[in-house]
Amino acid sequence: MGGGSRALSLSSLCATTLAAARAPAPAPFLAPAHAHRAPPLLRLAAAMSSSSSNPTPAASGDAAAPAPAPSASSAIDFLTLCYRLKTTKRAGWVKRGVQGPESVADHMYRMGVMALVAADLPGVDRDRCVKMAIVHDIAEAIVGDITPSDNVPKEEKSRMEKEALDHMCELLGGGPRAQEIRELWMEYENNASLEAKVVKDFDKIEMILQALEYEKEQGRDLEEFFQSTAGKFQTDIGKAWAAEIASRRK
Repeated sequence: MGGGSRALSLSSLCATTLAAARAPAPAPFLAPAHAHRAPPLLRLAAAMSSSSSNPTPAASGDAAAPAPAPSASSAIDFLTLCYRLKTTKRAGWVKRGVQGPESVADHMYRMGVMALVAADLPGVDRDRCVKMAIVHDIAEAIVGDITPSDNVPKEEKSRMEKEALDHMCELLGGGPRAQEIRELWMEYENNASLEAKVVKDFDKIEMILQALEYEKEQGRDLEEFFQSTAGKFQTDIGKAWAAEIASRRK
């Protein structure tokens, strides 16, 4: 939670993060990052990537071989960084005093399940929707969950998340897996396909379903979350599921 004067050196940050993951004891809690702390975390990802993204040189006869999968070191470093998605709580719930709020990973997981159980839709690749759901917020492992109340301009938020994504893909070692993650994220960010429109609707559906659950469990009024999504669904399935959730709120 400290400012720049208390920041560890890049080498210390990298060593601390990876050592925690490799130790037998559980990794310590990592507080969610906020926009003003994003640059040190981006540098952390960059420091980690510089030590793990270079694969073992191929033998001279392997020049035409397919692009390799991430090395074990790159994969574990990437997954270690993704751990932050499990410990970063969704900021909207935190700011409204919800007890035991969900994490970013919780949110993405149920979106993936939504894509899995949804009816087949004409022209929509369901498997691509599942993949997109589990990577759409992945950059929050570095920048944290930035909400409208943080007053970060949309363009700046997108720039920060894109930079974070690039560092994560580099940490993974580049190659086809990293490229797939990058393409899925960009497709979602740009609302550039039918799949992206479906997953963006699932993003809103998951939020209002969670709001309904918190209202019932904790006796809260979370009307603002329902209002923030009203009239913004792009697909028939999004509209149908939103209507079903609203009917259960009455």
